[in-house]
Amino acid sequence: MTQKITLSFEVHQPHRLRTEGVKEDADTLYERYFDDEMNEHFFKDVAENCYFPATERLLREAKKRSGTDRPLVVNFSISTSWIQQAKKYHPELIDMINRFPDDSIDFIGQAYLHSLAGLFDDKEEFRWQLNHHRELIEETFGVTPKVMTNTELIYHNEIGKIASEEGYEGIFTEGVDRILGWRSPNDVYTQPDFVTEDGNSIMLRNRKLTDDVGYRFSAEWWDEYPLTAEKYASWLSETAGHSVNLFMDYETFGEHHWEGTGILWFLESLPEEILKYDHLEFAKVREVAEENEPVGEFDAFEYNTVSWADQEMDASAWLGNPMQKTLFEKLQKLEDKVKALDDDEYLEVWRKFLTSDHLHHIATKTMDDGSVHNYFSYFDHPHEGFAVITDHLMDFQEQVDKELGKKEA
Repeated sequence: MTQKITLSFEVHQPHRLRTEGVKEDADTLYERYFDDEMNEHFFKDVAENCYFPATERLLREAKKRSGTDRPLVVNFSISTSWIQQAKKYHPELIDMINRFPDDSIDFIGQAYLHSLAGLFDDKEEFRWQLNHHRELIEETFGVTPKVMTNTELIYHNEIGKIASEEGYEGIFTEGVDRILGWRSPNDVYTQPDFVTEDGNSIMLRNRKLTDDVGYRFSAEWWDEYPLTAEKYASWLSETAGHSVNLFMDYETFGEHHWEGTGILWFLESLPEEILKYDHLEFAKVREVAEENEPVGEFDAFEYNTVSWADQEMDASAWLGNPMQKTLFEKLQKLEDKVKALDDDEYLEVWRKFLTSDHLHHIATKTMDDGSVHNYFSYFDHPHEGFAVITDHLMDFQEQVDKELGKKEA
């Protein structure tokens, strides 16, 4: 039996906040709160280390195998904010992605601006975001996504139902043991009948095999170190199931693991090593969603929300402490006011505040999870981040109230 390998990459950069406070003399509302100088620095740095060298290698391998019966296929899940920054700082990256042959690339939908709107009580904003991001992918890359993943693979039954209602044939999330039990993440599942009778395909990330690359690749303490493409391909060849879904942060290649670790050579060598096995082939995520019948239900109630973050693999990476919950509630309560204003500039800024990174940076977890949060944060301490975000949101609410007052006068 042929086994599908989906090789998927999360490509994301957030719009970072001004850490020194609100810029009251800014020319635009966006510049009042967000620091494009910092955004440019981070984007160009990661582009040099990861985006250019990794994409060049994948593109070269894709072109080499395009048109054969065993092409390399890559699946990109690209955030709105990454596209916005790429257009501003390195538009040639978008051109490079558009040079992938049609049989070698697919795109995965997301929530607009990598937001946490999927966790709102009212899901209308989430529906808007799914459709708006899909339109952006169509406009930028000429492909309509058929499979989506919510931000950071956050998932529960209602999110899956909405994805299906909005036309997505499949949705990605984390293959967590607490829901799967004895079952395999390498099969396709669907929503329970009591959630929706028109469910879509639920595709699960293989956490172990993904994290062998994403987290353990350069770990000298690991008993499998060093990891070679040949060894990794052999593990894939021995893995049972209809498909193995590898879904990792694109920055794994050259940024989280530096070029000196051999990670880029690993990426370049991996397609050839995988395709040495006759029963393995790369696949577009849409093919897996369309061609595989679900083997059972993946039942995730809202109180048992799933994500790919931290040891808990739930929503606690963003809503795990009182600071995060306070800011999330404030953002949610601002929705009606901002929409009553009916001003695109204010709506766009509010949606940028919803980007998951802001609350991720103020997590107060310890040990390995704490190290991950600190690694990604540009704040010195979570409490500093809370103070900065609070200051920005209070000012933003004042601006919204002021404009509403003018509108009602």
